[in-house]
Formats: sequence, structure tokens, C-alpha cells
Amino acid sequence: QVQLVESGGGLVQPGRSLRLSCAASGRTFSTYTMGWFRQAPGKEREFVGAVIRSHSTYYRDSVKGRFTISRDNAKNTVYLQMNSLKPEDTAVYYCAAGTSLYNPSYPGEYDYWGQGTQVTVSS
Repeated sequence: QVQLVESGGGLVQPGRSLRLSCAASGRTFSTYTMGWFRQAPGKEREFVGAVIRSHSTYYRDSVKGRFTISRDNAKNTVYLQMNSLKPEDTAVYYCAAGTSLYNPSYPGEYDYWGQGTQVTVSS
């Protein structure tokens, strides 16, 4: 069993930055693919990015060049650095953990989810 706890959300002005953290319990954190998803009101949950065991990363097109995912296996933590934020980035952000993923962008392949943290980008 893995428990995930996100933190770092909040209200930020357009163009500013925010860093989300996701702390995981358990001893096998390094074996998990860690994903970030977001869900805006009235919309489906969508893939933001993921980092696999090898530290390779994947992103949705709309955040490439602005968002960066990293992981610290010694701290059992994955980060989402968000720069140049836009109002359309407003959503609840979730981290997720899974193993042996065929498609890291598909929510159904993840086994564990955090409770989410709200990010609001507004002037």
C-alpha cells in the first residue's frame, strides 16, 4: 500500500511559478512510475506529466517547456515545478503511483492516488 500526499498548491498570478510536492509512503517508491494529473471543474481528469524509474519524463504538449517533473527517491518525493502559469492551468492537481505502466498518460493504469491540491491561476 502506498499513500500519497500532495502539497504546495495555492493562488498565483499568471506568469508566476509554483512547485507542487507529492510525498509517498512505503519502501518501494523508486520502483514506481509517478504521474501528475489535473482536473478542472466540469472537465475530465487529464495527464500533465510523469517520471518513470529511470527518471525519464513525459509531458502533455500544453505544459512542455513550462512544467518540470523530478523525483527524489531518497525523500520518497516527486515534484512538479510549474513556471509561466496560465489561467487555463487552474485545476486540482493529483499525483499518482503505478508500476509496469504501458501508457503513463492513462489514469486507469495508476494504482494509488493522492487527495489533490488546488492550483488557481488568476490576477
